[in-house]
Amino acid sequence: MARPIWNGSLSFGLVNVPVRLLSATEQKDVSFHQREAGSNARVRYKRVAEGTDREVEYKDVVKGYELPGDKFVTLTKEEVDSASLGRSRSLEITDFVDLAEIDPVYFEKSYYLAPREESAHEAYALLRDAMEQSGLAGVGSFVMRGKEYLSVIRPWKQVLVLETLLFADEVRDPQEVVDTLPSSSRSNSREVKAAVNLIEQLTTPWKPEQYHDTYRERLLGIVKDKAKGKEIEVEEYEPEESNVVDLMDALRRSVDEARSGRSGRAGSGGSGSGAKKAAKSAGAKKAAKATKSAAGAKKAAKSGGGRSGTRKAAGNGSDGRSRSADVAELSKQDLYDRATKLGIEGRSKMTRAQLQKAVQKAS
Repeated sequence: MARPIWNGSLSFGLVNVPVRLLSATEQKDVSFHQREAGSNARVRYKRVAEGTDREVEYKDVVKGYELPGDKFVTLTKEEVDSASLGRSRSLEITDFVDLAEIDPVYFEKSYYLAPREESAHEAYALLRDAMEQSGLAGVGSFVMRGKEYLSVIRPWKQVLVLETLLFADEVRDPQEVVDTLPSSSRSNSREVKAAVNLIEQLTTPWKPEQYHDTYRERLLGIVKDKAKGKEIEVEEYEPEESNVVDLMDALRRSVDEARSGRSGRAGSGGSGSGAKKAAKSAGAKKAAKATKSAAGAKKAAKSGGGRSGTRKAAGNGSDGRSRSADVAELSKQDLYDRATKLGIEGRSKMTRAQLQKAVQKAS
């Protein structure tokens, strides 16, 4: 089991629940050590007192706050902890809000808020179930590791999830950060309507498992190949040219591509009028292919006779062409998913065309 990051109590009204905080997510970055080129010696960093070569032990490091005029004040750990006023072990829900009202820009990190002991299960389940029925999330703040966190608590998969939030003054005003911003487009313009149509065509149910960190997979593939002594070919990236000159034409072509290339996804549960049209189109295509395949098999059975003739037609006739057409319509992500299921090696470094060819060959 994971070690708790924070232990304390969660309270709402007069109800007090002993809880522990556990990280709900984990980073899957590719970690590298810094080494000197040529010698491969490991490069390390040391805490050194400024103006000397003397290394400072961690226990001798204190916190210093800089003041104007090159002045500073140092604080001990005990002095820093005294600012929490006992709040380092308590989390009180002060308000309940509609989670949809909180803009995602405020979300920071997810944690699981779990009961700390068996005696807390009843009160924990009471809060979780009541929040689930009400459809509301709790808002509160607590102190952890020398910092106060604003948080929102919500039920999810039988557990309470705590999301730390940024305070309002921690979110920058875009007008102060971005030099120039375009004005709002007219809602009835042809371009906006075409863009809305494109969004509808690309609408699909949220399935987090269908998205992969392809960069990390490719990078680990390069590491694996280099460890085997293979030469790594570095391809130059050619940025795509801007298409803002003929925006309407780009939108039209995008809608056409979405209709043909992602009709399978839309048919499996997309929402919106565009998704319905795509689903209808996908169904019609599938039915036509099935009819064509059956007709080819029947004809082959007549000419070749028996089961072997039917089997031959199904393996090499219209069904083979239909399979190739299906693969040609898949997006690069869909091709990658299918290549993963088929166990195709080197898929993480393949282009869409290479993936398509490899999937067709392995199918």
